[in-house]
Amino acid sequence: MNAVVIGVILMLGLSLARVNVIVAMTISALVAGLTAGLGIKESVDAFNSGLSAGAEIALSYAMLGAFAVAISKSGLTRILADKLLDKVNAKGSTNQTFLSYFILLIILGCAISSQNLVPVHIAFIPILIPPLLVVFNQLKLDRRAIACILTFGLATSYMVLPYGFGGIYLYSILHKNLVDNGLDIVNTQVPMAMIIPAIGMFIGLLIAVFITYRKRREYNAMPLTTQTKDSDIENPKKVMIVGLFAVLSSLIAQNLSGSMILGGLVGVMIFSVFGVVKWEENGDVFSKGVAMMAMIGFIMISAQGFASVMQATGDVASLVHSGAALFDGNKPLAAGVILLVGLLITMGIGSSFSTVPIIATLFVPLCLDLGFSVMATAALVGTAGALGDAGSPASDSTLGPTSGLNADGQHDHIRDSVIPTFIHFNIPLIIFGWIAAMVL
Repeated sequence: MNAVVIGVILMLGLSLARVNVIVAMTISALVAGLTAGLGIKESVDAFNSGLSAGAEIALSYAMLGAFAVAISKSGLTRILADKLLDKVNAKGSTNQTFLSYFILLIILGCAISSQNLVPVHIAFIPILIPPLLVVFNQLKLDRRAIACILTFGLATSYMVLPYGFGGIYLYSILHKNLVDNGLDIVNTQVPMAMIIPAIGMFIGLLIAVFITYRKRREYNAMPLTTQTKDSDIENPKKVMIVGLFAVLSSLIAQNLSGSMILGGLVGVMIFSVFGVVKWEENGDVFSKGVAMMAMIGFIMISAQGFASVMQATGDVASLVHSGAALFDGNKPLAAGVILLVGLLITMGIGSSFSTVPIIATLFVPLCLDLGFSVMATAALVGTAGALGDAGSPASDSTLGPTSGLNADGQHDHIRDSVIPTFIHFNIPLIIFGWIAAMVL
């Protein structure tokens, strides 16, 4: 048996059995290493060598978490939640359908902005979503639809919009690895190649919101697991102005420096300098930010270790070559196998940012040998990477929504986030990624 197949399937099985994702990845990585004949010491060494690659990711998430906590302390999210709740209480049942879709549209806008406009990634979710749970309950919104909306905004926006995280994924990671592996492509062509796969995800979102999870769903009125102290906002107008300035400055700093860490730091400092967040609260802001993002950061670090072991086994290449032998020059079949193999690899690691280097190394030479065009190759590699962010138990695009929607203990990570996003996004991504490979 192929060690990569065993490692990924075991990781997914342990996650479905509700074993902690970090524990599941560590065990699966060691089993994969032993299956490939590496031995315990070699497997552990390979795992440890990959951990350092996740340090910058973890620190970035911690800093962005601090930025999100500063936004929360400023009162911006509470102002939004209170206004939405007032509208729900004021409107009759006739207008609640319109209000429901309006709220869903706002959440979608926030998710997209968190990738391309405001560099907070998933850190906004556990700040914005928990205060809105009472609104969702009154409107009887199915939280699985909200999970799909959040995942769509988190994943699709960086696939096609080359700003913020999108700039990092499309230019710094995807384009760089395509070129490094022999593909002659201009960086501005990469977002164009990802448009067709993104259309597939948009269709999946429409199906989730308007068909699969359209019906009302009852939730109990439960207290939040983490309560925040309400305090009066002394100057709401000042909060709004400083908040907007902090967001724009953070975006500019992140784009100019290419560092999410600096972007988050600039945002936090602006809130402090203008007195919206008191200087003596800075320590609390950073400690809460680290605590909020610690689990996700450690999962990303573990994913790097898991990826390192998968590479060390040498079975990733054999897995692709075994798949290539099945189609023997048949490009439609080849595109399908490439996407399915990409799904298998990235579902285990859960981060497109982490797995693109592995996938590009294997798939770019294979696509060139099979005669795929430059744009088709970019679409295949980019889609294969994005598959890991939608529907993986270890993905921050599913962990993030769960962290907010499960604040009252009524949203299961696997059944209510992972499975819905896998069905509505991974399947369309495979279909439309295949179409892109055929028509580009």
